[in-house]
Amino acid sequence: MARPEVVPFSDAHLDDAARLLAARQARHREAELALPERFEDPAAAREEVEEAWRTEGASGTVALREGRVVGYLIGTPRDVKVWGENVWVELAGHAAEEPEDIRDLYGHAAARWVEEGRTRQYALVPTNDPDLVEAWYRLSFGQQHAHGLQEVAAREVALPPGVEIREPRAEDVEELIEVDLALPTHQTLSPVFSTIGPPSREEEREEWAKTLADDEEHVLVAFQGDKPVAVWSVMPVEVSSQHRGVGRPERAAFIGFASTLPDFRGSGLGLALTDASFNWAAENGYDVMVTDWRVTNLLSSRFWPKRGFRPVFLRLYRSIP
Repeated sequence: MARPEVVPFSDAHLDDAARLLAARQARHREAELALPERFEDPAAAREEVEEAWRTEGASGTVALREGRVVGYLIGTPRDVKVWGENVWVELAGHAAEEPEDIRDLYGHAAARWVEEGRTRQYALVPTNDPDLVEAWYRLSFGQQHAHGLQEVAAREVALPPGVEIREPRAEDVEELIEVDLALPTHQTLSPVFSTIGPPSREEEREEWAKTLADDEEHVLVAFQGDKPVAVWSVMPVEVSSQHRGVGRPERAAFIGFASTLPDFRGSGLGLALTDASFNWAAENGYDVMVTDWRVTNLLSSRFWPKRGFRPVFLRLYRSIP
């Protein structure tokens, strides 16, 4: 097939981009019915495309064949303080009839991004289309993060000897901070090498004050005797800024945080807390559970799939020297 003509994205392309995104969502739902059906409607899909396009700093490209739009790509920046000089192709930021056309779309868009200094580049890509994922791989993108989901059902919680699970109390906070910090500390190590370091203890205290006053977030703590050794947090998915739009199932709960002290990893605590989180979701009428993990975190990237989570989107990453 002949290479497409690639032109800058404009308002005139919104309807065609919505059509392409709606078709992509329909294909994705053939593999994952839990994903939201409403975005198979181009009118709903258009809202997502337009939100990306109206983001400050957005730019993009469109692929044409014989004057017909066959693909689009939109990149938007996130907070530089967190992500460095960056650009993101978000969940609704790309779709194409032919996966290979993504490479042409990116080739034109990336020239502007690099000229603007946006050399840390991210793309959220559906997992159901291996040809599309492969097209991004052949642009030097690699896996960094995964979004997963599975259906909710009540589970039997098997606690290791001497362990109890309960909600946190104000008097637990100082010891809970140690548990919280175990995750971001682990993420700075090889092979993750996260550049986002652990928060300060004061920041953690402030966060726990908010958490203890929050009616939406449900926190479960595993105690070995009187010592907190693992923390899981589950909440409505609407709280998440990552699982949104075409990637946000209806009636879904979200495991947003999970951390275990190093000496207790592999003890069965994580399994027990995950099962307890599913029971909370079942009791509160949720149909789906979602979570996400760093693919380069060897522990979490093995733990969550073994607990039944199916990756539905991959965050791919490319850094240009």
